[in-house]
Amino acid sequence: MNDLFESMGLPKADFPELNLPTPAYKLVRNDDPSTSHAAAEQLDVSRMEKKVLQAINMFPDGCISDDVLDRMSHIRYSTVTARYKQLKEKGLVIVDGTKRKGKSGRQQLVMWSKENYNGQ
Repeated sequence: MNDLFESMGLPKADFPELNLPTPAYKLVRNDDPSTSHAAAEQLDVSRMEKKVLQAINMFPDGCISDDVLDRMSHIRYSTVTARYKQLKEKGLVIVDGTKRKGKSGRQQLVMWSKENYNGQ
């Protein structure tokens, strides 16, 4: 599959921080079964983190989770939303407390890629 940026006709962005692996212990809870811990060791989360970051980067004015999920409707909800925390921890996604109304009518935090954030 082509890179998401290329498929949208946008220049490709480089995020070297995505090359930093997310430790497996951050993907499971201490009380999860051993099979979950084993599965976490096998996951290539950096690939999915890159896809989620690319989707967020497509919104120069920031986006809410509903926006990202609409762009990535072919991927399970939990697979997408689980990447937000790692991207924030790596400093690739900025959340400053700004909120927008989602489809449910509830407020959702606005996310920006670090490239698009201008300290609103």
